[in-house]
Amino acid sequence: MKYFQYLSIAILSLILLGLAGCGGEAPPAAAPAESGPTVAPEEAAKGNPTAVLLGATAVPTRIPATTTPTPKPLPPTPTPRPTATPIPAQEAQAEPAKPLTDLVEIPGGPFTMGQDGGSDDEAPAHEVDVPTFSMELFEVTNAQFAAFVADTGYVTEAETGGSAGWKPLAESKDNYPVVKVTWNDAKAFCEWAGRRLPTEAEWEKAARGTDARKFPWGDDWDANRANVKEAGFRGTTPVGTFADGASPFGVFDMAGNVWEWTADWYQPYPGNTVADPFYGEEFKVLRGGGWFDEPDQVLTTNRSSTSPTAANDDIGFRCASDEAN
Repeated sequence: MKYFQYLSIAILSLILLGLAGCGGEAPPAAAPAESGPTVAPEEAAKGNPTAVLLGATAVPTRIPATTTPTPKPLPPTPTPRPTATPIPAQEAQAEPAKPLTDLVEIPGGPFTMGQDGGSDDEAPAHEVDVPTFSMELFEVTNAQFAAFVADTGYVTEAETGGSAGWKPLAESKDNYPVVKVTWNDAKAFCEWAGRRLPTEAEWEKAARGTDARKFPWGDDWDANRANVKEAGFRGTTPVGTFADGASPFGVFDMAGNVWEWTADWYQPYPGNTVADPFYGEEFKVLRGGGWFDEPDQVLTTNRSSTSPTAANDDIGFRCASDEAN
């Protein structure tokens, strides 16, 4: 390769001397190419990393490209819980003179209680003749229970046992159902108010009417009609919020919101031969399902039971009466 470099220099010198001898001027030196140093073709073709650079004074240093970090995706925006809107006409007073909601009369007569093909303890479907009685339209609220406590100095069983009880869950929630009350607490309130707990048969008739419906509003499931798990509130809602979920008699929240104490012990229906170790006079019947329950648990026929000393954040009650409103 150096041979061709020396030969080119010698030829160029002869040409310049000839021009000088002829009185001509030497041509100006060629400007360096803007494209930078040129790699010798024969070496570049070989892929030689040390190929000779023609006219270069130094091998340029390659600046590595900066890698742009891939941004992390933002976490998804949590779906806000729906906000329950109480119906103004149904709002309870914060401090009523007598902490009772309106009663609705449930006409006496027969209705079908229970169902065949459901849970064992719901069978058999049978006819029950219930005398006329009245049922509270709404579950007992925190404001109503607070009035009872203020009037009597009553201390709930949960509080007696060292628990904070119902009060922390009642703060700023006057029109929400009272919870953390035992069967005995509920009974004490009803007696103070001149009322009583409904029997299991009374509760079911008030919830389903005389047409044996599955839910208080009818036979088709609709999570928009009750405060249940699918509705997404994850807690109690003001009583009477779900007007479209009322029973045939206009009783509210008979499905969802809170389980409700009834007067009865958990016993098998007449004709039921399926053994259950919980039958007897140890557990009281709960009805209606609560705010975190599935459709099967809020059926008008569904039965649950627990110790009368149980006090949970999804157990409340309503009162009944033998007198009309």
